[in-house]
Parts: sequence; structure tokens; C-alpha cells
Amino acid sequence: MLCWMNGEYVKAEDLRISPFDHGFLYGAGFFETFRTYKGDVFLFQAHIDRLKRALLEYRIALPYPDHDILAAVHILNEAAGGSDGYFRLNVSAGVHDIGLAPIAYPTPNVILFRKELPQLVPGVEKRGVWLDTVRNDPESVVRQKSHNYLNNIRGRLELSSLKETEGLFVTKEGFVAEGVTSNVFWVKDGALFTPAIDTGILPGTTRELVMQLAESENLQVNVGFYEKKDVEQADEVFVTNAIQELVPLVSLEAFTLQGANGHYYKKLHDLYKKSIEELKGGHK
Repeated sequence: MLCWMNGEYVKAEDLRISPFDHGFLYGAGFFETFRTYKGDVFLFQAHIDRLKRALLEYRIALPYPDHDILAAVHILNEAAGGSDGYFRLNVSAGVHDIGLAPIAYPTPNVILFRKELPQLVPGVEKRGVWLDTVRNDPESVVRQKSHNYLNNIRGRLELSSLKETEGLFVTKEGFVAEGVTSNVFWVKDGALFTPAIDTGILPGTTRELVMQLAESENLQVNVGFYEKKDVEQADEVFVTNAIQELVPLVSLEAFTLQGANGHYYKKLHDLYKKSIEELKGGHK
């Protein structure tokens, strides 16, 4: 596998990073995951803007302009035979002495990883379960995609398979939050619901687009604080992320849901696919 690290193309087996990198020592680092469609990154600007907001808050530089990152995406796809790929753009704080001495991180390590996309079949369903692991509070006002991923790892360890199951977190107050790798939506009586950002969830790029698409179709979108029973009594439930798009749940614990037959899931997924078809220049 070929990667892009600090402006150079490097084989995966030749990648090297110092144990003095504060991304390793203190978790000072952030990442984005995204994919390409016919060579172009979907929702690139939303991903890169979210990353830059996190880096700015923690005074970590990003020394490469957007067009350099997009160029690297295209070259990595070409090196893999021209197929679309699954990408992780990772920015760690860089090498410093042990201790919290720096007041800024001007020399980060920037790595763009590419791997093959999992085979995506629209309408493939998952089962939903409630996690025992409580969703932790974010360290910032808004949750960032940081190297501190232990809460997600702890939740994932409760599941035998992420391919077949999505685990859903609730907060310590008992409010529905998000999935291990996703944001969550549900439909009840023709209205769409999703937890508020104030529950401590990641402000997902796909989440935001789904809400925009729903509003464009005059579908009522409700954002707030909800309990488990609100989701369990839903007609439809689906989860979203940038790689898997919209994934319907066929059940949640003992409750049966409409899964891929859900009217609103199908409608919103069709609109999502239409947005992909309208992608131009990698900046949709």
C-alpha cells in the first residue's frame, strides 16, 4: 500500500513516526475518513473544514493546501489501479520533548492512508443494540475526530461484528447519542429525528447532508435530546457515515424495524446518491 506522508509518497511498510510525536504521547492529533466516487472526494470541503477547526483549536499546523491533499488522493487511487478508495487523513502534533511544553505545534506529521473500499450493497441491513459503555463527554465544546478514540473502541468491543451490528451509545444522563462508527436517525409518524450536537456527538458530514436533503423535501427534521424509548418506538432507524452512506437497521434489541423497506430511508438514500452523481471537482 502506498501512502502520502509529509508531502512524499511512501510504501506503508516504510512509514516511520517517532515515539516522541505528541500524537502518540498525548493523543494530540486528529483525522478524517472519506472516500472517492469516480476519483473525486465526496464532501471534501466539509471534511477538511472540520479537521481545520480541530487543528486550530489545538494550535496544530496543517502545512499543505487543499489542492495538495486532493492531488495526493488522486495519485494514490491511480497507484492502486484507478479504483475508488477509502482514505484516512491523519494529522498528529509532531515531535517534541516529553512534557506539555509547546504552546503550538508548527511541524506536524501528516499522513494520508488509502485502503480498498469494502463492498457496498445499498440496502444491506444491520441490527442495532444498546451499548453498556456510556458515551463520554467531549474534551472540547464540540466533539472532534481525535486520536482519543478509546470510548469508541470500548463500545466496539461489546460487538461480535461491526459488519452486522451497530452499537448505539447513550450519555450518562440517558440520552441517545450516536453509534460506534455512525450518527443515528429515526422516523416516527413521517418526521425525522436525530440527537443534538449538545449530547456530545460528532457533527458528522453525512449527518449534516442528510438533514439538508430532508429539509429540501419538506420533511420535518427534529434535533434534540431523546431517550431509548423514543428510538425503540420508531418506524424506521438508520445510521450514517461517510464510507457506508445510509445503513438501515432491521431491528433494535427486541424491536422490529422496517429496515431497507423503510419509505424514508429509501427516499433519503436516493437523494444522497443523487448528490454523489452531482459531484464535480472533488468539492461537493
